[in-house]
Amino acid sequence: MSNTIESNVILNRLPKHLRQFIKPQNYEDYSAIDQAVWRYVMRKNVDFLSTVAHKSYLDGLKQTGISIDSIPNMYGMNRILKDIGWAAVAVDGFIPPNAFMEFQAYNVLVIASDIRQLEHIEYTPAPDIIHEGAGHAPIIANPEYAEYLRRFGEVGCKAISSAKDYELYEAVRHLSIIKEAPNSKDEDIASAEKKVEDLQQNMGEPSEMALIRNLHWWTVEYGLIGTLEDPKIYGAGLLSSIGESAWCMTDEVEKLPYNINSTFKDFDITKPQPQLFVTPDFAHLSLILEEFANTMSLRKGGLSGVSKLIHSKALGTIELSTGIQVSGVFSHVIEYERKPIYIQTTGETALAYREKELVGHGIETHAEGFGSPIGKLKGINLAIEDMSPRDLSAYDIYEEKIVTLEFEGGVTVSGEIITGKRNLQGKIILISFKNCTVKHNDTVLFEPEWGIYDMAVGKDIVSAFSGPADLNSFDLITHVPSSQTIHVKKSSELLKLEALYKQVRDYREGKNKTISRTKVLEELIENHPNDWLLSIELYELAFIGNETKLCESILNHLETIKQNRPEVGRLIDDGLGIVESKIKVE
Repeated sequence: MSNTIESNVILNRLPKHLRQFIKPQNYEDYSAIDQAVWRYVMRKNVDFLSTVAHKSYLDGLKQTGISIDSIPNMYGMNRILKDIGWAAVAVDGFIPPNAFMEFQAYNVLVIASDIRQLEHIEYTPAPDIIHEGAGHAPIIANPEYAEYLRRFGEVGCKAISSAKDYELYEAVRHLSIIKEAPNSKDEDIASAEKKVEDLQQNMGEPSEMALIRNLHWWTVEYGLIGTLEDPKIYGAGLLSSIGESAWCMTDEVEKLPYNINSTFKDFDITKPQPQLFVTPDFAHLSLILEEFANTMSLRKGGLSGVSKLIHSKALGTIELSTGIQVSGVFSHVIEYERKPIYIQTTGETALAYREKELVGHGIETHAEGFGSPIGKLKGINLAIEDMSPRDLSAYDIYEEKIVTLEFEGGVTVSGEIITGKRNLQGKIILISFKNCTVKHNDTVLFEPEWGIYDMAVGKDIVSAFSGPADLNSFDLITHVPSSQTIHVKKSSELLKLEALYKQVRDYREGKNKTISRTKVLEELIENHPNDWLLSIELYELAFIGNETKLCESILNHLETIKQNRPEVGRLIDDGLGIVESKIKVE
């Protein structure tokens, strides 16, 4: 991990392949405008959410050290989060879904460290620190919800993706980046939107990852809790969107009871959601998660599981009934009576038992792939794994014996047994042969010239899941996103505007009380007439100081902006309302 990233006990547990996504937060890169955006959103959110958010939210803000006035520093957050067993890391926008969920399994929040532009203050399609820091972090202070989040990550990172899922992920990432980036061309955005739309309409049968991402979206991101008549907000996407948090409470957004059917409800990440799901309590979330997990190949295995892995064209694992695990890119399965009777991987493959690589059976040994029969021997009710030493001897499954094993479905293994490996319970899990020929009917699957043949033992595939059994078996430090978050060079005009924001911020924080706010307003009106947020901040200071004349000047300027830019009228009114209500209360 980079020297500029401060680690801790929880982050030290992260495997290397997850650390590749972590980047420094670079707190000094946040401008005074960024800080003002954070402050506006947080003040408005907390003011509104105090009545519509789940009670854990406001309590969690205090517990997790999320400040209303300043963008949270990741290092400061981590010192507080560790008390509830969590940590946070900064990343660059969207990361692959499996990785995102695996971070959760390690009790680590992934936080996109960029912050939305002022122009997108109500909603951004790109992940940002307002969404992640102000949305996700406070709710995990609730122990039951935190355990749901961890468990979701643990199950979700094992979900099998399709080859198209990754293509869609890259397209959505690209769209979110250019939509949030300044100076993006309308035609480029339209083209990116069309690509996402085309992919979404041609995904075919939804993968496990696509389905569990739906569950994640309708709970962790956009979930409501309570009753259909009086729901409260707990989803981070709603908690961090000053536009949607209010709109979702209206009758225009349909409220549905949260159940397993929400798995099949797709979403559009770039638009407000037309319907939301309401869970009665956090415990119900875990019940639905387990209900979904029971449908996954992780728990069902079988022909369906290995077929999904083949379709994914990505690294995955099957586990046999003996506990032996085969990890690689699965390319072929032979079936008989709707059951898998032979599996084949292509390229680097590793064998493991209980998530630990078997000695001598890493990718160096199985660099060209691995194939093995699965099932029972023909005409014998007792599976090899259930045979006692006496039974094995009776069927010539014994060191230095030349044997032909004929499996149900027509797979035969003929060769001289070298040795076998057993698991801790004494069941044989692997048999190695020399001078071995493997066939399915008349098709040759393995020839003696290819070397030693290692046959995995198991009558069934009990589990199939994404990723390797042993994380150390493969080089997983391979992620190179197709697009990076765009940071354009700031214009001289923007730099001057940032300087004005900093003057006002320094004044409010007591760092420089010699600043003339009247001159700041004059310069703002002359050189940056369309900016509205700094005028709100100036109005707050004038209102506190009972400076009636300055207040009037600011209000007149804001009225001019509202006439010229009616789209920001509500934002201005809300900002003024917050200032006046806060001061009166205080």
